[in-house]
Amino acid sequence: MRIENNSTPTISNNRAIGPTASDISGGSSQTTRLETHNNLPNNLAALTDNSAKTTLATNLKLNNNNLPDFIKNSNTNNTSNPSLSIAQSSDSLITLARADAGSSLDSGDVDIAVDRIEWLAEKVFSDYFGFDVSRFSPKSVQSSRDTLAAIEAQTGNRSAIIYALARPDQLDLILITASGKAFHRAVRDTNRQALMEAAAELRSEITNPRKHKTTSYLPSAQKLYRSLIAPLEDELKKQQINTLMFSLDYGLKTVPLAALHDGKQFLIENYSISTIPSVSLTDTRYQALAGGRLLAMGASVFANKDPLPGVPTELRNITAEWPGKYFLNESFTLNNLKSQRAAIAPRIIHLATHGEFRAGPTNSYIQLWDSQLLLSQIRHLGLKNPPVELLVLSACRTAVGDEKAELGFAGFALQAGVKSVLASLWYVSDEGSLALMTDFYSQLQNSKVKAEALRQTQINMIRGKLNVQSDRTRGLNFVAGNSPSETPNNSENLNLSHPYYWSGFTTIGSPW
Repeated sequence: MRIENNSTPTISNNRAIGPTASDISGGSSQTTRLETHNNLPNNLAALTDNSAKTTLATNLKLNNNNLPDFIKNSNTNNTSNPSLSIAQSSDSLITLARADAGSSLDSGDVDIAVDRIEWLAEKVFSDYFGFDVSRFSPKSVQSSRDTLAAIEAQTGNRSAIIYALARPDQLDLILITASGKAFHRAVRDTNRQALMEAAAELRSEITNPRKHKTTSYLPSAQKLYRSLIAPLEDELKKQQINTLMFSLDYGLKTVPLAALHDGKQFLIENYSISTIPSVSLTDTRYQALAGGRLLAMGASVFANKDPLPGVPTELRNITAEWPGKYFLNESFTLNNLKSQRAAIAPRIIHLATHGEFRAGPTNSYIQLWDSQLLLSQIRHLGLKNPPVELLVLSACRTAVGDEKAELGFAGFALQAGVKSVLASLWYVSDEGSLALMTDFYSQLQNSKVKAEALRQTQINMIRGKLNVQSDRTRGLNFVAGNSPSETPNNSENLNLSHPYYWSGFTTIGSPW
């Protein structure tokens, strides 16, 4: 694998590194891919005229002062009709942002590239959700460093931000820590297609029920580690980083990062992990969870879905570990969720039920007892006032290989208006969910960092310290550190060390 840093001269490649607005909306507009800033499509050429800029800004619900500098300053020799459709305008802005990010990296302007990537994320997620998702001031590299330094002072946790951009013929990695300049590595021998294939293979091998007693996932887990982590490994160790925040390119947002493997250990054994849409779209303020209350709700039986028999035990267990109330089946309604939220102002909301992330917010949902709560509706619950620090979904899944669905998963904390989300990439067995959730809340009691609590639970599962007894007469029961000799005669002690049981669970949004 050939790796280059940002001081090495490179050949400019500004081709697209993400979905366009028409990709997201399902529209039919075709946008020309840019090779250089002088080869802009005609609808971008109009941006040289002030009236065109105003039209574009109106279409995008922006004003001329809000257009980023790389749009205002774009120069072309063509003129065109400034009357652009919203989809065309969005596509043009997204394409130009990608082009500018790529050329900035190629010329060594890493801070500028980060600005473009942050702006691009805000635009892509705004297009996907259908509203302006910006909640906080745009984050520069320096402000991100300041945030990381403040978190370290408050928690003792040393965190780093990793941007991964998969261009057609190379992978770009950017590392930001509390000290030093932004660190760029161009991985020349890793192209986009190879990454996508490895990501798909890893998920397939982990989730294949016939392979849960094998290590067939290791080749793809190690390949992805060599691409995404190894080029930064020395710097991570040098700076004694504890937590990795990944802002990943499209197609990579649902990789089970915890299962990446260096040949000896899983990534999660060395770092706690979260995925973020971008730094600017993440609530990075720290607030300890100690003393906060929990609202837990769930359903174990459904009219048209598979039952979740472990949910009653899960709800009882987590409310035994954390102060709060739980509601099951008939009491798991939208009205009761709203009323209990208002009554006890929980800092944590736990929903043990089916959930689906599909293409588009109106197709993604959380299953309540008597209805479905659409992803497009969840922001109207007002979970950011008073703030919910953590929303847990213990039985959701994301459509495989669907770039629109992965935007819903990656942006779920943003859409819900909560600081952090703990959710799963695929349906995990009742046994795995019960064990992980029970231990997670126990770990959360003693951890200042949510993602670290999840990491400790996942390590316990890897090392065989968490098990669930499947009793033919009494159902599921969580046990910690049970040995086979301690298992009752009528029970089966289930081993949960395979990544299928733990690597799909991911912290989305703030890890702290």
